[in-house]
Amino acid sequence: MPTLPSEEPRGAHQERAMAESFGEDPERYDRTRPRYPEALIEAVVAASPGPDVLDVGCGTGIASRQLQAAGCRVLGVEPDARMAALARRLGTPAEVATFEAWEPDGRTFDAVTAAQAWHWVDPVAGAAKAARVLRSGGLLALFWNALEFPAGLREGVADACARALPDAPFDVRAVMARPAVETYGAGLDRTADAIVEAGGFGVPRRWRFDWECAYGRDELLDQLPTFGVFTRLPADRMERVLEDVGALVDAAGGSVSVRYATLAVVAERTGGA
Repeated sequence: MPTLPSEEPRGAHQERAMAESFGEDPERYDRTRPRYPEALIEAVVAASPGPDVLDVGCGTGIASRQLQAAGCRVLGVEPDARMAALARRLGTPAEVATFEAWEPDGRTFDAVTAAQAWHWVDPVAGAAKAARVLRSGGLLALFWNALEFPAGLREGVADACARALPDAPFDVRAVMARPAVETYGAGLDRTADAIVEAGGFGVPRRWRFDWECAYGRDELLDQLPTFGVFTRLPADRMERVLEDVGALVDAAGGSVSVRYATLAVVAERTGGA
């Protein structure tokens, strides 16, 4: 489920209140958010010229730990001190700052990654900062899990979201009912364009990894409050969403198979340190 975009000419990186709302319950975030397919992690490691990785917007360190398990040395940068604290407790060194304001102090890396986070970074300034800290031939790898409910459930979830967000300045139902890959695809186009605009990289490429995950009713409802559209929703409205979606899952037999497309934009640093 994507973070719902505004129809105003603002990027998600300007929505700082939403960007820094995920730390309200970092343990739930880490417990319920999906991991990334091993094929993606292997591709990042294979395309990186070395093991030193800077993970931008590392959150609680979900992708960071997967990269560490694959042999990387990972440093996280995370603007929410609560998320960064949990990342550190779980084994990922993490510094608290937005990527735009973070000071590398002369440090350079073989790869800069961002998992479900780059839309919170100014796309041109972020790409320029990544170019600054990447070694020659280094990899910029930005990726997202695009969640796709089955068609019938997607429509019902879209209705529940529309009821919960009646004052949103855009058509909530239309956005939520649209296939997630379409929503993310438009964002990836903008991301690739910003990398080109920033300079210092070869032509951006796309990766895609498709997979599925089965959720029981309680598992799915545990994850829903961590989505950006819900993190600042009043408790009574969130409870109604959970009731509505829970009823949909019950009607589907108590569990649901969710499709994911893990989508990435990758680019190689040309020149550099």
